Amino acid sequence: MRSSELLVYAYEQIQETLRRAVEGLAPRELTRRVSAEANTIAWLAWHLARVQDHHIADVAGGEQVWTAEGWDTRFGLPFPPEATGYGFSSEQVAQVRVPSADMLLEYAAAVHTRTADYLRGLSDDDLDAVVDTRWDPPVTLGVRLISVLSDDLQHVGQAAFIRGLLTAE
Repeated sequence: MRSSELLVYAYEQIQETLRRAVEGLAPRELTRRVSAEANTIAWLAWHLARVQDHHIADVAGGEQVWTAEGWDTRFGLPFPPEATGYGFSSEQVAQVRVPSADMLLEYAAAVHTRTADYLRGLSDDDLDAVVDTRWDPPVTLGVRLISVLSDDLQHVGQAAFIRGLLTAE
């Protein structure tokens, strides 16, 4: 198995787990907080897709799915198009409201399609390329891809946990 195939498989796990965490939930369930400051499922799903979209577009040298396909307009969130949710306050988290679970899943699927297409074109040598010199040591493509994967899997796990709490009531 090539590294690119392994990465595609790993990123597919985000989609599969996200679908189970989000599918079928009503808008009020997506935005329900389990405590006053807690993240919502809507925010977690939107944020993990936005970060993946942002980071993959950056390393691939292309436009984000968010703006290229008009998702920013469809979601109609009160943030600038470049917002990914990183560093959001509790009040900003509460502003992430969506009309349906399907919309979140469709955007995440579009991001996944773009990600998988990009990953399939990588060679093992590509993973050693430095993509961010702001860190010490500089960040390679391989490290960036695993960082996004790790962050997304953590957030999708949080969303699944919240769903479990909401549906246990």
